[in-house]
Amino acid sequence: MKRLLRPGWLLLTLYSLLFFLFIYLPLGVIVFYSFNSNPIEMTSWEHFTFDWYLGIFGMADVGPSLGTSAIYVESTDQLLAALRNSLIVASCTTVIATTVGTATAIAMTRYQFRLRNAYQGLMMMPMMMPDIVLGIGLLIFFVSLGFHLSLLTIIIGHCTFLTSYVFIIVQARMAAIDPALEEASADLGANEWVTFKKVLLPQLMPGVVGGALLAFIISMDDLVITYFIAGTDSTTLPMFIFSMVRRGVKPEINAIATLLILASLIIAAIGLYLRSRRVE
Repeated sequence: MKRLLRPGWLLLTLYSLLFFLFIYLPLGVIVFYSFNSNPIEMTSWEHFTFDWYLGIFGMADVGPSLGTSAIYVESTDQLLAALRNSLIVASCTTVIATTVGTATAIAMTRYQFRLRNAYQGLMMMPMMMPDIVLGIGLLIFFVSLGFHLSLLTIIIGHCTFLTSYVFIIVQARMAAIDPALEEASADLGANEWVTFKKVLLPQLMPGVVGGALLAFIISMDDLVITYFIAGTDSTTLPMFIFSMVRRGVKPEINAIATLLILASLIIAAIGLYLRSRRVE
């Protein structure tokens, strides 16, 4: 108890509170104003309402109900189509990036070969490269090869850098696994597939799940790279929100952002739950 009252601990506690306040206060403001009924002046509070949430899904005609003819979400179908595209891209990207990143991490950790360090550096490059540079490079690459910009090009583009994230996370997990366990499995007569399935994969699973969740969230959230390699008929949710913001911050944007925050919290909670079960 006395330790917690020391000046150093008090200063660290104050710094931590200010740090989290700086990060989460803007998100709290978005959530707060997503329930504001004022359709014109977002920061001027009138009264509590769920109409913006109902309106973005076409369940309420928010214009007349609030005394104005303005309806800021032009088409609920466009919003749902953008959400569907984002889910398709994120799901496909997660499966591909997790598979390739996990396999590469295992190979880089367990096997020695020429140019291993150079190959590892190349795996990290897409993650450290500025998004706008990678986006322009992918656009030139697809156009040069005659690709039609679509959901497929977005998936390929996301895989180029999200594989690196999965690779880093799984490789860190691999470094903590004792190779002697795999050697013992082989000595007992298990082949490589059985050893991978029964010995290595269960220990590796927290890293694989963590990498997959991170890849999914980043893919759902990506705007810069997607902006360059998306076709006219492959708008994702971040692109849809960006097109709305360019015409002004409207109440529906706060509602959509709040739903995205809630979805991120749910995904993070699932990841923590799975990790706690794995630890037990």
